Amino acid sequence: MTSSLLADFEARGLIADVSEGLAEHLATGPRTLYVGFDPTADSLHVGSLLPLLALRRAQLAGHRPIILVGGGTGLIGDPSGKTGERTLNPKEVVQEWAERLKRQVAPFVDFECGRLSARLADNYEWISELDVIAFLRDIGKHFSVSVMLAKESVKRRLHAGISYTEFSYQVLQAYDFLCLFRRNDCTVQMGGSDQWGNITAGIDLIRRVEGSAAFGLTLPLVTKGDGSKFGKTESGTVWLDLSRTSAYEMYQFWLNTADSDAVRFLRYFTFLPLDQIEDLAEATRAAPERRQAQRVLATEVTRLVHGRQALQDAERRTASFFGSRTEDGDEIEADGEEASPGAVIQTSEPRLLWSVMKDIGAVSSTSEARRLISQGGVAVDRQRITDVNRLLEPGKGYVIQVGKRRFWRVILEAGGPSASANREHEGA
Repeated sequence: MTSSLLADFEARGLIADVSEGLAEHLATGPRTLYVGFDPTADSLHVGSLLPLLALRRAQLAGHRPIILVGGGTGLIGDPSGKTGERTLNPKEVVQEWAERLKRQVAPFVDFECGRLSARLADNYEWISELDVIAFLRDIGKHFSVSVMLAKESVKRRLHAGISYTEFSYQVLQAYDFLCLFRRNDCTVQMGGSDQWGNITAGIDLIRRVEGSAAFGLTLPLVTKGDGSKFGKTESGTVWLDLSRTSAYEMYQFWLNTADSDAVRFLRYFTFLPLDQIEDLAEATRAAPERRQAQRVLATEVTRLVHGRQALQDAERRTASFFGSRTEDGDEIEADGEEASPGAVIQTSEPRLLWSVMKDIGAVSSTSEARRLISQGGVAVDRQRITDVNRLLEPGKGYVIQVGKRRFWRVILEAGGPSASANREHEGA
């Protein structure tokens, strides 16, 4: 079986941690790999795409993927990446969220391709049947408290406090790996880099209980080059639920990607060949105002998440805004503007121009925006603005120009935050 999977992962920058011997293990036959998702909300977000697409890459390389929905572990709470205790959600809520996640993940792998068909599992099936005494005797005895305390996800929480509930999470995730090993001959677990401690706990448990080898691989946590949180916009989180984040919003999110992130995200979130991505990188370096990498990124990911028809609708809606006109009725035309990023901001009242500029990423700070406006470096619909108190009205679309060749299309949709919320945001 092909051993190219890890080589592709490495070339795309998709490896944070990897078990010794995994390359040889994957090369000697089709293997079964899994990724787990806990239902901590009613939808996954764009950050979840990375492990989902990793499973798809594995399937295309000749391996069998399992998507595990944590209907059981979702009732416990994973301390990884958290500075405080999670709120425990009611059982019926977690079950409902788990069912929604099962529907969301289905399009990303192939469930009907013969021997490599993907499987969908829910760990509530086996966790809900655990007998406490048997679990402590048969599973718990294999875990050293000192080793558990040394796990990074636990060490970071010791000073703030961690409950026994969340402390025991790594045991349950390790048990998941053991159950999938027994049921499906699953020998590889993948996840975010914050999951490495939990993954190695499962590898060790399988070795101790079954005397067999298992392996792990973690993916880098996705961050933006400017330090802001990936998957967040002015209107909130970018969800995979089609009803919570529209195809147009999804398209605009990727179109707004900074030049410094676009090529990296093409490697992460698309299946484009690496040589084609390098061509896009070169084109972006040569003519950044055309935003070719961003346009391809927006097209590829929106098609993947929402489908071809929804992508076409998003592209039409984006194109319709290129015909923006000034207050005098003159059509706006600008070099490179057809590739400029766009954004939709919901607001119930007028917004200050400098605040909108910060929200859409045209500037790194509101002070920079105010300085640019006062110095005459900003235009709205081809009209130079020097009034730092210039307001943009809801229910309208604008083209904001910064400097000579940087353009942003912005729609202020009526509705959204109240005046007090806007003032609080603008003063931040």
